[in-house]
Amino acid sequence: MPFVRVFIRRGETREYRKAILDNVYESMLETFNVPKDDKFMTIDEYDPDNFVFDKTYLDIKRSDKFVLIQITANNTRTIEQKKALYARIVERLGKDPGIRPEDVFINLVEVLKENWSFGNGLAQYAL
Repeated sequence: MPFVRVFIRRGETREYRKAILDNVYESMLETFNVPKDDKFMTIDEYDPDNFVFDKTYLDIKRSDKFVLIQITANNTRTIEQKKALYARIVERLGKDPGIRPEDVFINLVEVLKENWSFGNGLAQYAL
């Protein structure tokens, strides 16, 4: 059960934002063993003064189209699955909505299964 937050600069179109969310979701379905319809995602937009990132950290040339993707998920995936997810997200976002690979930053936050409640005050994944 991933929860995805995407952070971008303010001013992009609805279609651009939708393409990001759709392609991150499809990437998770393809590489991360995510059940169909397990879709919990937000996108946050920031004014330039409130969206700060280094344009050359690790010798990666980032532009103002920089996108930060944070995925919170159960700590059950292999390193190979994580690498496949990162690569697929970058590939899909490159095609639609046309984001350069250098502008895609992905942060995976892993949690225990009992750290989720999907509603009704229950810990549905707790054993």
